[in-house]
Amino acid sequence: MSAPVLVRRTVRGATALRGGGAWRPTPYQLFGFLFWLVMSLAYWRVPLCCDAGQHAAVVERLKDDLLRPRHPMADLPGAGSPYYSPFALAQGGFARLTGLGGWEVLRLTGPLNLLVLLTGIGRFVRVLTPRPWAPVLALGAMTLLWGVERAWWSGYLNLMSMTGNLAYPSAFAIGLAFWAWALTGALARNAGAVRYVGPSGLRPVPGYAALGALYGLILLVHPITAVAAALGAVALVAGWQRRWGPAAVGRWALTGAVALLTAACWPYFDVFALAGDDSVDAMHRRLYLDLGGQFGLALLGLPALWLRARRTSWRDPLVLMFVLDCLMVAYGWVSGHYTYGRILGLTLVAPQFALAVELAAPRPWPVWRRLLGGAAAAGACAGFLTVQAGAVVPAGFEQPPSWPEYAWAARHIGPGEVVIADGYFAVHAIAGYGPNLAAPAWPDAALDERERLRRAADVRAYLDPGSSRAERAAVVRRYHARWLLLTPRQRVPGEAVVVAWSRRTGEVLARLPGTTR
Repeated sequence: MSAPVLVRRTVRGATALRGGGAWRPTPYQLFGFLFWLVMSLAYWRVPLCCDAGQHAAVVERLKDDLLRPRHPMADLPGAGSPYYSPFALAQGGFARLTGLGGWEVLRLTGPLNLLVLLTGIGRFVRVLTPRPWAPVLALGAMTLLWGVERAWWSGYLNLMSMTGNLAYPSAFAIGLAFWAWALTGALARNAGAVRYVGPSGLRPVPGYAALGALYGLILLVHPITAVAAALGAVALVAGWQRRWGPAAVGRWALTGAVALLTAACWPYFDVFALAGDDSVDAMHRRLYLDLGGQFGLALLGLPALWLRARRTSWRDPLVLMFVLDCLMVAYGWVSGHYTYGRILGLTLVAPQFALAVELAAPRPWPVWRRLLGGAAAAGACAGFLTVQAGAVVPAGFEQPPSWPEYAWAARHIGPGEVVIADGYFAVHAIAGYGPNLAAPAWPDAALDERERLRRAADVRAYLDPGSSRAERAAVVRRYHARWLLLTPRQRVPGEAVVVAWSRRTGEVLARLPGTTR
């Protein structure tokens, strides 16, 4: 967060011997802490859902073996899985040291990621402007000015999404991206200062190298966030670097080289191979649907971007950042690589932060700024009352998803044992407790997508009411399956023994023949 303010006052007696500075928190330190507290409590009150089971499974596999983790969801080798990032490795190491399970580690990770995010926002906005209220307004705009329809996806950090997404690698990577942008902007602005020492305390050449390592870390933690982070870096350097020459080019080339080298040296997977992987593009097509309903309120920041371009030039970093992000999102749509739509959440940062900087200007305001402020306040209220309020108000508004837990089933299943299931909640959650699935729920570079689809077809064939006992036995042998997790509409095969069932969902856990607990 921004630096504390020292208030000088007249001192007398013993107080004078200790100095006369009385510490007072900045507005962002005060409101940032309150936001961290409220959102941490909101995050803890909501059952983890959606992708959380996958990330909990990653922690479980690393807890079992930090050096050679198995596939996150299947009884297969995990070499090449992009889920095994430095972020996940730290989580897995913490789980080994403490004995906590994957779900518990995610619960603790959320507030830590939020701290990285909040401090990164504060640092970045202070590079944009010295106005003390700008970081507070930026935080409000970033969490409220989205749309009047729910936008819930990894990397979308509105209030509602934060209740489910704070523990994800994307949240950590976005927090690091704000820090990287702050350091990039500071270096670009002060490139001509011979004796400049940046906000990180790093001197010029080592500072550029350390910044490259930070961008490399972002690339490893969440590659799609790294795309937006790189575009933001280009915008900041193009906008603020005034002196160009061999030395300047060499320093920024060093940053890029260190970033690529950092990513290339990671032993768990090849991040550059993901550029040609289109296995997840189809599932991301729906990111481009209902853009107005999900993101329309962020357009309130466009007048502020226009003002920045008019006052300075098209080289204003926020203007460039928004243009570059929009071009990348458009490329994702035109090319069919819909995964690039994942940067939509960060595309909103430029108009949101430009609006915050504009509205943090000291009073008196001219008429046009009062109108802009009124529109922004109305938009924030509309976003809060239509979509975001349920994140922090436990009744009276639409609430975050409330998924069932599967501890009732996991207590009977040994670590690594294979489960046959195709219920939506079950296949997304059960691996987070330690078991494996015959057919993983998500694509993963560690498993050929054709093989994953073949496994899913085998599971459907097993659960087909018309399947014979011999056909089911062949599937069990093929995947060494030991358990069935069935929805209320699926019948229990004659050869299986019911072990437990869920009062909430009606799902049934059954043991297959020849297996033991």
